[in-house]
Amino acid sequence: MHYRIRDLREDRDLKQKDIAQMLHIHQTTYSDYEIGNLNVPIHVLMQLADFYNTSIDYLVRRTDEVRPYPKSKDNKKY
Repeated sequence: MHYRIRDLREDRDLKQKDIAQMLHIHQTTYSDYEIGNLNVPIHVLMQLADFYNTSIDYLVRRTDEVRPYPKSKDNKKY
């Protein structure tokens, strides 16, 4: 699967190691996410969507709408 996470990271002039540290994973694991060698776990997609202020659908190319969906009142922060 081809994610938008590389483009979003580069647009913000961040390095892979910066995002990997935020996610508490190894840089090589994050690199594998970016190049599609590993599928990104849902909890990581949730963190990235929150970090980039977008939706998981945008990250996984199901939509071109960058704006996130409104949060539900019973939505827990993971």
